[in-house]
Amino acid sequence: MATDVKPTRKELMAIEDRIDLSERGHGTLEKKRDGLIMEFMDILDRAQDVRGNLADDYEAAQRTINMARAMEGDVAVRGAAAALQEHPEITTESKNIMGVVVPQIESSRVSKSLDQRGYGLMGTSARIDEAAEAYEDLLESIILAAEVETAMKKMLEEIETTKRRVNALEFKLLPDLYESKEYIEQKLEEQEREEIFRMKKIKDKKEAEEDEDAIDGEGADPFVAADVQETAAGSD
Repeated sequence: MATDVKPTRKELMAIEDRIDLSERGHGTLEKKRDGLIMEFMDILDRAQDVRGNLADDYEAAQRTINMARAMEGDVAVRGAAAALQEHPEITTESKNIMGVVVPQIESSRVSKSLDQRGYGLMGTSARIDEAAEAYEDLLESIILAAEVETAMKKMLEEIETTKRRVNALEFKLLPDLYESKEYIEQKLEEQEREEIFRMKKIKDKKEAEEDEDAIDGEGADPFVAADVQETAAGSD
């Protein structure tokens, strides 16, 4: 890259401006990367808790539904599930974390009371109620896990993008700019030395010519000059 630039002072000033801008951008991106990593670690801790709760809720739901099937039969369980009238509603919003837009999922009508589940209380047992409650808890855990996992994925993608930009500045752009700057400075120094040498040669040549003229003026014979003057006067 260095040999592709023009070795002029204007180009040197432009490269110095780019170096200054790139260094400030590099510092800003480093701070952003570090901030994103800290936010990601917080989300990761939360995700681990959510995953643990999700696994527990899934096991509890499977246990209760198996118990309900064993005690009440598949027909009764399926009938109770089909009686549901009000289905859960999910809405999504966005929130900004260090410049990263992540989803915020809100749910409603997930957990229900006994009279909101649609099936008759007289025709079902507590086993079905326990299974229904366990699956409502599982659904809430799934919704929360979806929010956290999506946020974590987006944060990780932004961290990787920021890291690539930091590395590109640190290991590619800035070294190339420093190399170009050094190249121009060396060329300008060479030009300056050549100009100084040329001016010195011109000065030495001029001084030599002045010395020759001085010697020629001092070498004229004064007696010859006097004879010439006398001859000129006699002819008059």
